Amino acid sequence: MLNLRFIGPTGCLLAGSLLLGGCFEPAKPKKSATEEKRIRLAMLQPPRSGLTPLSDDAFKLSRWSNAETLVVLNANGDAEPALATEWQQIDERRWRFVLRQGVSFHDGSLMTAQSVVRSLSAAMNAAPKPRILDGVELSVATEGDNAVVITTAHPDPLIPQRLSSPQLAILAERAYAANGVVNPLQAGTGAFVLTEINGTSSARLNRFEGYWGEKAAAPGIDVSFVPDSNARAAALRTGSADLVEALPVSQLPLIEAGLIHEVPMPRTNTLYLNTRLGAFSDPAVRAAAAAAVQRQQLVDNVYEGRADLANGLLGPALPWAASLRQPQPAKQAAAVQGKTITLATFSDRAELPEVAVYLAQQLSAAGFIVKQEVREYAHIEADALAGKFDAFILSRATVLDSGDPVAYMYSDFACQGSFNIAQLCDPKVDEALTLAAAIPAGAQRRQAIIEAESRILATHAAIPLLHERVIQGEAGAMQYAERDPRERRLVTPHSVISAGQP
Repeated sequence: MLNLRFIGPTGCLLAGSLLLGGCFEPAKPKKSATEEKRIRLAMLQPPRSGLTPLSDDAFKLSRWSNAETLVVLNANGDAEPALATEWQQIDERRWRFVLRQGVSFHDGSLMTAQSVVRSLSAAMNAAPKPRILDGVELSVATEGDNAVVITTAHPDPLIPQRLSSPQLAILAERAYAANGVVNPLQAGTGAFVLTEINGTSSARLNRFEGYWGEKAAAPGIDVSFVPDSNARAAALRTGSADLVEALPVSQLPLIEAGLIHEVPMPRTNTLYLNTRLGAFSDPAVRAAAAAAVQRQQLVDNVYEGRADLANGLLGPALPWAASLRQPQPAKQAAAVQGKTITLATFSDRAELPEVAVYLAQQLSAAGFIVKQEVREYAHIEADALAGKFDAFILSRATVLDSGDPVAYMYSDFACQGSFNIAQLCDPKVDEALTLAAAIPAGAQRRQAIIEAESRILATHAAIPLLHERVIQGEAGAMQYAERDPRERRLVTPHSVISAGQP
């Protein structure tokens, strides 16, 4: 059992002898009448790669309305104009995008077709590539001053959706160093300009007066990175933050109900099993682990009912999935008495260590000898991707990048996937993913996606546990914060701290 003990007014905690994340120290806004209404934002994870948009840090830039893409996705996952105003498919491998005129970067330079070529080419040439480009080969060329043509090596019906990924944001020339490092300071096109990055502790943004769209209502954003989820909850309770990401379920009874906002999201809590090394290289042992998992216990006891049971990788945020899914036939399970496994997860999401405790009990009851390992995500990701654990619990967004699950499935379960924690390489899975990827958006593609999901589930490389919900904290004075299931938007040009409120 985890021995949790609160210390200090902000709720920093110890788990055994392991310190789970830093205490909340809000970024200190500069003292002025205008900046008293700056938005104080407490975020879950610190930057992993210096806020380069070619990493997962891109989603922070997007959530701050700082860096923008050619297109955005609406609630249905359809592409809509952003830095591109229109597009058309020329043939099965070429797309033409017309660019918005009069867009200025934060350093005052103008966005041109060459700007788009430079940014997208940098993403294609990055090592590793942004995961939205896993398995994708494309080139981009200018067509006059106001359009670009994107050519793919193979037909790709989802090019507009791919270009909505925050990892393909368009930045000014100043962002791109000769050594391949991308620095987003004063280089975006969004409503807020990034002016300071203070390592993994904080960041500061100011309203961009030259924004092409509606000017930001708030004068700026003061961001603090707070991995300790209890410290984030304390910041909301004490008024140290106006907007808080990922409130832990365990702290919700201590928070005023009107400050809590909950939205089902395309995020699945999944147990990944190492199919290449160790006990779970045997499919029958993986089947035994799958049979041992009791999902309802996790939903009831860890998430206090604020989650949905998982019958597949795709949850209720994609309502079409359940109606297409077929029951999985039972697989022959092996006897596992005495097999030793290491079960790992990370502490940044407060529920996951507790999920690990329950899963360890369930797997132990089935005959496994379970060792547990918990670290902050930044200190455990590399080992997880290298296959150093037998099992890994991950909270994973399933349509984060393109609004379509194929990119996530390829990244996590294809032989060449860049986020393949399960170390899976199954020809049937690759075949199903290749087929789904080639079909245009619509009913036929959705059916192919579910068939690919079925192939993945049949391997027991991943055991979906539950589908999470966004639990976001907003102070009483916080108005018009975005409640985005895809976690792309948070502070928008409309977001503001209302006058006269504390």
